[in-house]
Amino acid sequence: MWEVRAAAGRLEELLHHVLGHADPAAQVYRSSSGEARVVVIDPTGRGIPDLPDGLAARAPHSWNFEPVPRDTPR
Repeated sequence: MWEVRAAAGRLEELLHHVLGHADPAAQVYRSSSGEARVVVIDPTGRGIPDLPDGLAARAPHSWNFEPVPRDTPR
């Protein structure tokens, strides 16, 4: 999972960049609460290449996850 907050007024530009660079298998989300954030869930683990200067308010955060089978005992 990869998450980044857009610099002020640059959400649409950030989203365009991410959509152009994310793997086709990735799911891309934008915050629906008015925050200027983009999240990418990428099962390939390839992520997003470095962002152009000034596009993000801060460095992106990323986490690695692995799938858990639904029949896993609790």
